[in-house]
Amino acid sequence: MIPQQWSSPCGNQCTNKYAALTQIPWRVFCKKGCNSDGDTWEECLEECNHICYKDPVLKDQQWSAYIDRSPGADSYSEECFHACVSGCGYKFEIHPEKADKVCPNRPLKPPLVQKPKLQPVEPIDPPEDVPSTSA
Repeated sequence: MIPQQWSSPCGNQCTNKYAALTQIPWRVFCKKGCNSDGDTWEECLEECNHICYKDPVLKDQQWSAYIDRSPGADSYSEECFHACVSGCGYKFEIHPEKADKVCPNRPLKPPLVQKPKLQPVEPIDPPEDVPSTSA
């Protein structure tokens, strides 16, 4: 058996697309798209949304999203989603340009408002030399 036969053609395409050592996590998520249980392109995309974005594990308990095993940070979730969609595209033979244009079905979070940094305030009347005393 030659190495190309060790995984599915879809998995091989993920390996080729995410070949760099630093892209191993995205290769994994691409292969999750290849191996998704969805029978249609749309079901596969929904599975990518579920895999890559944190949702509350317990109904109506927003804090339980931290239990979810998705990548976490927004930028990681977005990278995960696009890698997973690539796998779905390979699985369902969707043209890569179409797969690259797919966006997650999550609302964008509002940008963080940066709080102004407080500047240290210098005392108005600096203390005179205070002799140090020891106990």
